[in-house]
Amino acid sequence: MSGAGQMALLALAGVVAGVVGTAGGITSLISYPALLALGLPAVTANVANIVAFAACWPGAALASRPELAGQGPWLRRRLPPAVLGAAAGSALLLSTPPGVFARIVPFLVAGGALALLAQPRLAAYHERRRRGRRPGADAVALPVVLLVMSVYNGYFGAGSGVMILALLLITAEPRLPTANALKNMLIGASALVSAAAFTVFGAVEWAAVVPLGAGMFAGATLGPRLARRLPAAVVRRLAALVALVLAVRLWIEANG
Repeated sequence: MSGAGQMALLALAGVVAGVVGTAGGITSLISYPALLALGLPAVTANVANIVAFAACWPGAALASRPELAGQGPWLRRRLPPAVLGAAAGSALLLSTPPGVFARIVPFLVAGGALALLAQPRLAAYHERRRRGRRPGADAVALPVVLLVMSVYNGYFGAGSGVMILALLLITAEPRLPTANALKNMLIGASALVSAAAFTVFGAVEWAAVVPLGAGMFAGATLGPRLARRLPAAVVRRLAALVALVLAVRLWIEANG
């Protein structure tokens, strides 16, 4: 395939990935295989994928203004653990052999998918338990779990959006469009930190990042609008289905 054809393929993959990811699904299910298909090594493709994903943040923010109205104080409290975790995950990727998390990742992704499917019941159960606990318990648990998930997000990231979306739906925000918008902001900020780390300390395949990122920006302006219009149950089920497919694929790769 010619250079122009490769750029067009990456831009198209970016658009689809941006729509899927910011609507509640998994960006990497589309973008990461596209990078591998063009012959990039796994680690190089992973870095390019994370850097390109930073372009989703402004697009998703523009498209999610109704859901993000009044959420500034919440985001200011939750962004620090997200970006710190992403920075730690990026440092791990730059300093450890690839595949450290390979065997546990499929189960994390599958767990996020199952949590999405069970979200209404889990959220109701969580609310009942919250009433019987001391005030502020969630204020400690949520950032700790978010920090751990963000470490994985900075290291590899495939499926982290679904896991964080499930976390927010169960612990913080039961309305799916709003939880999805908050997830996009947390993941986007994390991606910016990781992109900066990889740019300074690693090697970035910019020839792949630029068309993929441009497509992701365009797709990210459509994804939140799609999530707003589709029934919440449909979005949950589609995202969970995609996550389960990814979990199976990652498990096969880890054990192949």
